[in-house]
Amino acid sequence: MTAFTVALVLVVAAACLLRWRRPAWYWLAFGVTLAALRVLVRYRSVMDACGLTVPPARWRLSLARATNRPIPEPRPPRIRRLRPTRTGLVLRLKLRPGQDVFDIAAASDRLRHSFSMFGVTSREVRSGVVEVRMTGYDVLKRVQMPAETETRAMRVPVALREDGSVHYRDYRAIPHALTLGATESGKSVYQRNLVAGLAPLDVALVGIDCKQGVELFPLARRFSALADSPDTAAELLDALVARMADVYRLIRTQQCITVDVPDAEIAADIWDLPDELRPIPVVVLVDEVAELALYATKEEERRRDRIITALVRLAQLGRAAGIYLEICGQRFGSELGKGITMLRAQLTGRTAHRLNDETSANMAFGDIAPDAVLAAIQIPAELRGLAIVGDASGGWHRIRAPHTSLRQAVNLCNRYADRTPDLPELAPFRPTTGTATERVPSAKASPATA
Repeated sequence: MTAFTVALVLVVAAACLLRWRRPAWYWLAFGVTLAALRVLVRYRSVMDACGLTVPPARWRLSLARATNRPIPEPRPPRIRRLRPTRTGLVLRLKLRPGQDVFDIAAASDRLRHSFSMFGVTSREVRSGVVEVRMTGYDVLKRVQMPAETETRAMRVPVALREDGSVHYRDYRAIPHALTLGATESGKSVYQRNLVAGLAPLDVALVGIDCKQGVELFPLARRFSALADSPDTAAELLDALVARMADVYRLIRTQQCITVDVPDAEIAADIWDLPDELRPIPVVVLVDEVAELALYATKEEERRRDRIITALVRLAQLGRAAGIYLEICGQRFGSELGKGITMLRAQLTGRTAHRLNDETSANMAFGDIAPDAVLAAIQIPAELRGLAIVGDASGGWHRIRAPHTSLRQAVNLCNRYADRTPDLPELAPFRPTTGTATERVPSAKASPATA
């Protein structure tokens, strides 16, 4: 009996230590079993207390009265599947007639308390089927990305969501995005994760860093073009607009629409072109966009209008030409001048780290997800990297990118430096590095040679 008591004390002590120091290990070792049992045992009573049950059918009531049996109890949604994950539980429910997915979403906070989970979110899988994701611990406190993620062309993992799933940046689905964040909010780390995810892919990276290049120039070996001042940025954006026109001319020559051409082979963007003719896609990262919009003289005002006009053109027309924008900044408001709100309207993806003012939060989410505005300005200063992300669908959620140091990002860019494409129209803006690297000169890199 003494040996059993000692073993039990050691197990409890180990569980407490894991829960304190390694919550992920505790969840996999103890928490997932306890949580699954707690959900199954409490399920019916919790659903009834949360108002997520429906009265029994009339024929069942009539049958109970006719046979003098007890009145049937209200019925909760049927559990179709209970699946444990590395961060929590996934519960798939079949709704009863008369129930709605918004009923589950409205009761998510009560379900979190009743099942003793850290967080509960829900989404509709299809009509009548709802997936409830429950997290067993704070997955954003110490971000650990899964060992395996789903990567494909122009889709990279950049952060972890609060429900334990991976947040992807999919350029084919959301071509252009706006990322805001005050100083020391984690915006630069998010940008490094984005570059690190794009580095192994067949994509050209173009950077505009008006802080004399301190953020992006260390990663220069993986960039096809870089600009470190507004004057250079204006010329670089004009070159990108010219490239966009060349790509559209290439698509036009390859359309050749006749009766014999199948619908699937009619080219409307670069992804409809054959592999040997497809120009390589370009991702343009703009750091501190406010620096491009500020001016003090008439000459600077003309340069500013030229820059904003080029950005708006790329945002409106660049998707089909394979040019995608990542606009970053500490401040983004209508006081930056004309054209800013027009540019914002084309930036479908919105990510906001900690912000110092409500105006920037309104510029980020006011037109797509008003509920996210308050969440964006309530991010505590000590949680660097925590961000609110939303899109035109109106939904939003919290994410946090894993910490990536500048040295790690530099090493990764150096490792994939041989994948840096050589774009002739951007050759004047190619960064110079200490060591010459082999470029990727191919028809795929230039629409003109294609």
